[in-house]
Parts: sequence; C-alpha cells; structure tokens
Amino acid sequence: MLGYIWTMNTVDEQAAPSIKTLLQLSLPAILVGVVSALCLFLVDEAAHLLQELLWVHLPGQVGISPDSGWWIFGVLTLTGLAIGLVVTFVPGHGGRDSATVDLIAPPLRLSAVPGLVLVTILGLAGGVSLGPESAIIAINTAILVALVNRFWPQIGIQLVVMVTAAGTIGALFGTPVAAILVLTGVVAAAKSGGALWDRLFLPLLSASTASMTLLFLGGQQLRSPAMPLLDEPLLGLLPAAAAIACLAALVGLLGAVLFQPFHATFRKLRWPLLYTTAGGMLLGLLGALGGPLTLFKGSTQMVDLVNRAGEFTALQIATIILVKLFALLIASTAGFRGGRIFPAVFIGVAVGLLCHALFPQVPLGLAVACGALGTVLAVSRDGWIAIFIAVVVAGDIKLLPLLCFAVLPVWLLVARAPEMLAHAAETNPAAPGRKANKAA
Repeated sequence: MLGYIWTMNTVDEQAAPSIKTLLQLSLPAILVGVVSALCLFLVDEAAHLLQELLWVHLPGQVGISPDSGWWIFGVLTLTGLAIGLVVTFVPGHGGRDSATVDLIAPPLRLSAVPGLVLVTILGLAGGVSLGPESAIIAINTAILVALVNRFWPQIGIQLVVMVTAAGTIGALFGTPVAAILVLTGVVAAAKSGGALWDRLFLPLLSASTASMTLLFLGGQQLRSPAMPLLDEPLLGLLPAAAAIACLAALVGLLGAVLFQPFHATFRKLRWPLLYTTAGGMLLGLLGALGGPLTLFKGSTQMVDLVNRAGEFTALQIATIILVKLFALLIASTAGFRGGRIFPAVFIGVAVGLLCHALFPQVPLGLAVACGALGTVLAVSRDGWIAIFIAVVVAGDIKLLPLLCFAVLPVWLLVARAPEMLAHAAETNPAAPGRKANKAA
C-alpha cells in the first residue's frame, strides 16, 4: 500500500527529535491539518453540487428518471469524455495515473493540481467507482509542500508529505486513529532513531486537527450502516469470521489478477481521450446493469445496500458484487483518478451480505465486518486499516477480537498474491523520469 518510504527527521536522521523541535513544528503541523481538511471539504462539496446537477436537476428538467439505464450510460460516457479532455489538454495532465502510483507518493508539481482537482470532481460527481483518497492526498501534498517550503524552508519535503498524508487520511476516515494506523508501518520501517511516538507526534497532531476541522465543517466520507450489536459467544463464530474474510479477499484478489491486463488493454488505445471515453461507456453499461447502488465511491450506497438487504436475493447481491468489482477495475485502469479503498469497502460489505443471505445464522454485523476486512486487506495490503474499517462498518467494538483473528489467515492468503497495481511503461508528464510506484 505504501511504497514511498522516508525518514521524518529534518536535521539529524539518527537522533530522536527534541521536545523543542516537536513544539516548533507543531504550528506547521496544525496548519497542514486544517488545509488538508479544508481542501477535502471543498473538493467534496464541489463534487456534491455537480452530482446534484447531473443526477437530480438535469433529469428532472428533461423528465427522465436518473435511475434510467440510458441516463446512467450517458452521464458516465460524458464523464469519461470530459476527463479524457482534461487529461489530454490541461497542463499537468490531471496528475499521475492512479493505477500506477501509491496512496502516498512523491509530491506533484503545483501545475498539475488544477487538472487533478477537475478530474477528481468530475469522477466523484459523475458516478465513477473510485474514492477520493489517492487524488486528494496528491492535491494536498502538492499544495502544502509548496506552502511550507515558502514559509518554513528548513522543514524537509518528506516530513511535509507524511504529515499531509496523515492529515488527509484523518479527515477522510473521520478520525486520527486511521492515519496513525496507516503510517505506523512506514515510520517503523524508516531507518532512523527516536521512539515511535516521537515520530508519530506531528502526523497525529495534523490528523487530529484535520479530523476536527472536517467535523466542524460538517463533512463526512466513510459512513456506517446501523446494524444490531453482537450478542453471541465469540468462540463459535471464529470459523465463520475467517471463512467470510477469506472469501472476500479472494474477490479482491480476482480484481488484482485482472488489474494489469485491464490497464494494458486500455493503453492500447494510446490516447487518454480514447481510453477514458471507452472506460466511461463501459462504466455506463455496468451502471445500467447494476443500477444506482453500483455507482460512485460506494460509501452512501453501502449504507443503502445494508438497509435494503432484505429486498435482494442472493443472486442479485452476487450480481451487484461482480458489477461493482468490474466497475472498480475499469475506473482504476481506464485513466480515471481516484482511490480503490472506498469501493473495496462496498464490495466487502456486499460479500458479507451475500454470506448472511446464504447462511442467516451468521450475524449480520459479523458478516459485513469480515467482508470489508477481506477486500480492504486484499486491495490495500495493510492489516491495520483493514481492521479499523471493519470495526467502523460494523459499529461494534466487541468484534475486534474476532477481526484480529480473521485477519491472520487472510494475510497468509494475500501476502504473496498479485497487488492491485499496474506497471506503466510511459513517463508521466507531471513527474519527468518517475518510476512507477506501488499502488494503494
């Protein structure tokens, strides 16, 4: 999940940062957290306004249901065309190809930010099955590296990238805990001195500030469905937890196996305008088949799916899973910009619902939590964030021991399997000479 590894120290890489240094850097860290949350909020609000126009006002004006297959096909096709125009003609080319870069990657040039903001808003509003995570981290990183370099040039770029990523992840998932879980592995892997919490101090400050800022602004990204709490003995549920998590991971791994071939196939069209438009048409066909529940990043749709679970047969849920999986694959590999974690959560929850429909004796909360755990781990390769999201989705802390057990066989399943990552041969104009990084 995280291929861009660095050290946090700005002066002496082998010494722990002093308390004085941490206090001096606290103001920039707070600023980074506020700006990270504000940028996420503004992009999300702009996307929401455009989404209302495309999916509420316009179809109402012409007397067409927004759930109509023709409307879904038309909007997604035009979204692909619009993103292709931006990637082809706007300076910076809309940032890097999200299929080939890490969730946390080296900063882009500022010139790439306007195009990346535009394609991110278009994708989120147009119903593309990608989340905002990788795009908004790239946007915030480019802006804040330039800003901090202007006012605090003594602060290293790599530290700014880490603190910005922490702030953005904290805002995305509504809590600084998510950011620290993601970054703990990076910090532990860095070859430099200092206690772990010395090195997590500034990222945690940024993430906490960003989370509180987004809460103040009224923004929310990851939503949790209301489900009954677990009231059964844990021991007897261990086999079911592990089985559901592994099944969900296999669905995610199917996507990982197909990821590179899909990416290579679209790149045979050579021009972004062609392969994003083709991707939009395919997404439109899938959306018409799967319906509105299979559109967008999947957070709101996940809640709706759980609330309406009794309306669907097992076959219908299986169809939703396949449609969303292929929508994620096409959106990720056809030149759209965005992250894969939010759609993976939707797919995992749907797998959990399918297992609950087939085996009603398995508690609903356990099924959806383990489903989310499996797909997120298969897509992200980060056990901490998979466990965290599973607990958030279920809304039941009593599931934590079961999830910590279930993550172990899933890790053995995914650890040496292909990643959801494309190796692009071309050099991105926004970052000359850049080699492909591992993807989230």
